[in-house]
Amino acid sequence: MLRNPVGLSYAVVALLAAMIAADAGLFAAALDVRLLMAGDLNDHPDPAGFAHLGVDVVAVLQVLIQLALSVVFIIWFFRVRKNAGVFAPDLHRGGPGWAIGAWFVPIANLWWPRSVAAGVWRASRRDPYGDGKGEGESLAVLNWWWVFWVLTDNGSLFATAVYDDADTVEEFAVGSGFLMGAAVLDIVAALLAILFVRRLTSMQHAKATGMIPAA
Repeated sequence: MLRNPVGLSYAVVALLAAMIAADAGLFAAALDVRLLMAGDLNDHPDPAGFAHLGVDVVAVLQVLIQLALSVVFIIWFFRVRKNAGVFAPDLHRGGPGWAIGAWFVPIANLWWPRSVAAGVWRASRRDPYGDGKGEGESLAVLNWWWVFWVLTDNGSLFATAVYDDADTVEEFAVGSGFLMGAAVLDIVAALLAILFVRRLTSMQHAKATGMIPAA
């Protein structure tokens, strides 16, 4: 049975936009740390506490947004996978439950969810068994989103570890630089995720209603 994914897609996009805003906040907070460490620390009564405060506040906000985003995204992903099973049941490996479970398998979650998403994408095309050369039906958006998602997922862990282990002014400067880079990566990944969610939702809605997918 088909279920409309449009409402859920709006929630996913809204949370992705919130994450972009939080990433911009992290970039600004990390830049503040970097500039502070390059200046005269004696001018501030508590340079260490001041340096950490902005980054810590934004980090907590990011965790809360990420938790909400993960839940809503997986619900949306499960729904579009079930719809794809109606469109073309023979294009998928495993049942719809793997649209949820694939994210929680260590190591395999670096490629398995992308494989599930590719099957959903192909099934949602106007011609599921064609070459996918129709307008907007290429897997390019999916592939680019997945590359940046893997990069930012691992890059953020590395940047946070470097910053948290910093003890000296120089180490804080380096760590804040890594945090700024991780924030930029995450913004790009979130923008690509918005394109992926909107395009796939549009394809499924159009296919279900017999319309040509919107550009």
